Amino acid sequence: MPDVANPPLFFLIGPSLAIFMVVSARSGATTYAEDIDFLRQHTEIVELGEGEAKVAVAPRWQGRVMTSTAGGGAAEGFGWIGREAVQTGILPEAERTGLNRHIHVFGGEERLWLGPEGGRFALFFPPGVKQEFEHWKTPAVLDTEAFSMDSKSPTSVSFRHRTTLRNRAGTELVIGLARKIELSDRAAIERRIGMPLSAAVKAVGYTTSNTVTNHGDQAWNHGTGAPSVWLLGMFKPSPSTVVVIPLAEGARDAVNTNYIGFGPIPSDRARITDGILFFKGDGKVRGKLGVAPRGSKGIAGSWQADRSVLTLVRFDPPGDAESAKWPYVDSQWSDDLPPFGGDVINAYNDGPPEPGAKPLGPFYEIESSSPALFLQPGETHVHIQTTLHLSGPREVLDAIAKGTLGAGLDVIEKSLP
Repeated sequence: MPDVANPPLFFLIGPSLAIFMVVSARSGATTYAEDIDFLRQHTEIVELGEGEAKVAVAPRWQGRVMTSTAGGGAAEGFGWIGREAVQTGILPEAERTGLNRHIHVFGGEERLWLGPEGGRFALFFPPGVKQEFEHWKTPAVLDTEAFSMDSKSPTSVSFRHRTTLRNRAGTELVIGLARKIELSDRAAIERRIGMPLSAAVKAVGYTTSNTVTNHGDQAWNHGTGAPSVWLLGMFKPSPSTVVVIPLAEGARDAVNTNYIGFGPIPSDRARITDGILFFKGDGKVRGKLGVAPRGSKGIAGSWQADRSVLTLVRFDPPGDAESAKWPYVDSQWSDDLPPFGGDVINAYNDGPPEPGAKPLGPFYEIESSSPALFLQPGETHVHIQTTLHLSGPREVLDAIAKGTLGAGLDVIEKSLP
């Protein structure tokens, strides 16, 4: 991995994530209505909605969820939007220079990617080149190619695409992709949190089903390499935001807070207490962490005390009986690291890449990954993730946080200085 301690024009937002140019932070919060108006000036938006709960999806950008609201148009949208890239739009290949040669940074609170980014089976580096920024490029299927819309209703939309990628090892991967976004009604949200919701709670939720099919004539395995589903969510931060990740019993060593290219996260910004990992998501100090599969409970979240917003991200990992079959890819930029020793959950906090520089967003991220998809020809795997945002009376949100994340709001607020 290249030295990114003092990058002049770009920075990593994860050892296995994209590289983004530093742009000026836009001052002031924006409402959901303002975000949607802006997006619709530059791209098609499909809006799913029921009452005040709304979710905005961009078909042209691989069916990514751009933002959502639990309180209608006047409430603040939850997703971070890369306004500079949105305004520029997708450029023809001949006109792409600088950062645009590598990626279009549209943002969005859930986008579909494929791993691994780096490593011996990298999808972002062709064979024979050094794994450094000059040669790094987001595959078009994750950046510039639009997915075909299969169906649309007031509460769901689905997309389909097919692509052929050649990984760094030279394996040709013929991949079918399908993505469905479904708005969650109140009953579905209650099932996810395991308790009824009072009328005083505003909530929005959506579940995405992300399907990968091996359409080639050879199996994907340890020798050929295999893709993984990678869902990355970029959210608007606040000074009080704390990311919360409950850990499996005895899995403290499954947490990595010292990523290559980032360095160790100080204990006043990330801490494990009583089997729960707490991490500041204030958008002020850049840092990245991850949780290996053995440490995950299949959920992560965040609490924003100053906005009274509880966010939950749930996903469905393979069960224990399947764990030996399904290792996770490691996307770090190195041919020397084991390629199947990666994380299932990641969190990132944006901040200046160097003293005096401006952050990209700022934003914070919660991410999940599927295992490496060792699929036979014609075989399919689905990675499902649900994102929930809830606001309302503190005592209600406190009960929800305890029941889902294992920590009440007082504990979360006191977890870090």
